[in-house]
Amino acid sequence: MAVTSVDNNLTTYENKVTGKTNTGSTMGKDQFLKLLVTQLRYQDPTNPMEDKEFVAQMAQFSSLEQMQNLNSSMQLNQAMSVIDKKITWQESDGNYYAGVVSSVRMKDNKPYLMIDDVAIDMEKVVKIEPKPATATENTTTD
Repeated sequence: MAVTSVDNNLTTYENKVTGKTNTGSTMGKDQFLKLLVTQLRYQDPTNPMEDKEFVAQMAQFSSLEQMQNLNSSMQLNQAMSVIDKKITWQESDGNYYAGVVSSVRMKDNKPYLMIDDVAIDMEKVVKIEPKPATATENTTTD
């Protein structure tokens, strides 16, 4: 049995159970771990996986997890750097909106920029500008 068929069956089963669809071609850490467990469960008992193969796969899993953690951290840092800046974003209806980012909220391990009570996906941002100065900030005393 080819590993791809196990992966395809696992993905199909997972989609039926969770109701999710796999839209990308990348494999996340959860899918990788499920595939590894499935591989171990259905291996030939007379010819089990060698220790070095298992260690190599666990190292790949660990690397994948660390890369995903690094990516999440970088996305959060990028989102935090936009606080107090004016952004312009495009919604799915084609209209453009603008506002000053007041905070960042995490949802499903993804940062969203908050303007008032509106959460904006960073992928929709088309322009970032410094925060516009208010009238009191422009006044100077001599």
